Amino acid sequence: MAIHPSRILIVDDHPLVRAGLRSLFDDEPDLTICAEVSNVRDAIEVARTQNPDLALIDISLDDGNGIELIKRLKVHTPELKMLVCSMHDESLFAERAINAGARGYVNKHQVTEQILEAVRQVLAGRIYLSERMVERVINGFAKKKDAGTSSIEDLSDRELEVFGLIGQGLSTSKIAERLHLSVKTVETHREKIKRKLQLATGGELVRHAVQWHIEQA
Repeated sequence: MAIHPSRILIVDDHPLVRAGLRSLFDDEPDLTICAEVSNVRDAIEVARTQNPDLALIDISLDDGNGIELIKRLKVHTPELKMLVCSMHDESLFAERAINAGARGYVNKHQVTEQILEAVRQVLAGRIYLSERMVERVINGFAKKKDAGTSSIEDLSDRELEVFGLIGQGLSTSKIAERLHLSVKTVETHREKIKRKLQLATGGELVRHAVQWHIEQA
């Protein structure tokens, strides 16, 4: 009896990354790419119409954020298994991805065997995280921070998304347009971010966000 390969949807805004992942799966008889898209809108449409077995999702997308996409796919296609494949800091995004509905997190810098292992583990119904991240899970996702300290980890998913866009140089109005929010709502998020990160001015917020964005690149 012929074995039908598991169908993978790639969601990544970089054409070269999509091409690299496609070539990676080309040599695997049990895995096949059914579609590749670069944005949230197309990912939701393809997930609905083509019924992939797994979506391999980046954090940064053309028209939004991978964490928000995972939450939306969880509602629209609850049976779809999702795995984040991103260059962003696992310690900051893996827990958010799992809480949103993903079944694992693998870094793009990992060797191909680990990416394939992650895909197969998630398809088999298991959760995939790096050994380092598993240790953080066992220890309660990091030790409690000293009183009075602040961290980007304290930001909500939406606040982190706004923070990242500030770091890319987007104005409040552009962020509002990108996230389909009102300018007032974005301004509220900015104030909450400043308070959580103990930043006194908008200029400090921008410098902090830009530095973080550079470190993520």
